[in-house]
Amino acid sequence: MAAAMAYKYQAQALMRDYLLADPLVPYTSVLIGIVLCKMVSVGYFITDLAMIFWLYPSLGGMEYVLHHTLSLVAIAYTMLSGEGQFYTYMVLISETTTPEINLRWFLDTAGLKKSSAYLVNGILMFVAWLVARIFLFIYVFYHIYLHYSQIMQMHAFGYYLTFLVPSVLFVMNTMWFMKILKGVKKTLAKWP
Repeated sequence: MAAAMAYKYQAQALMRDYLLADPLVPYTSVLIGIVLCKMVSVGYFITDLAMIFWLYPSLGGMEYVLHHTLSLVAIAYTMLSGEGQFYTYMVLISETTTPEINLRWFLDTAGLKKSSAYLVNGILMFVAWLVARIFLFIYVFYHIYLHYSQIMQMHAFGYYLTFLVPSVLFVMNTMWFMKILKGVKKTLAKWP
């Protein structure tokens, strides 16, 4: 128990003293992993955007292009400026729903729409979406409100990105969530 409390204290100190102390401070040596994470994210969004354009509109319409473009711009800005890192990572956590989305597509393509795997995946996607794309974004907006004095110190472009990107993505996530909710209700109503 004492080891867990010591770890918790160290993690809180790291967040408080290094990652949240001043959002305008450029990268420190602690952030090598963070830079790699952002580079992977940029690569993912570029690749996925290229696939969307290549197979347009079968992999998604303009809403996916908007989602990926906003995400790409925000991550690139954070990488190049060092500003808004906390908000970038909070929004990137929402991508934890991607495996469920992709698995749904694979199960559907394989003709397994009536399988228990499809049902379980749908329920997992619903829960993950609710937590990572709805509740988390509400927390992001609350955090922006609490730390508005720090956000005002950002460059104008970063300042506007801090409000624009989460707002647009939250509206899109809410619309998609309503479709997921409708699908879960429909599937559970038909399930034996």
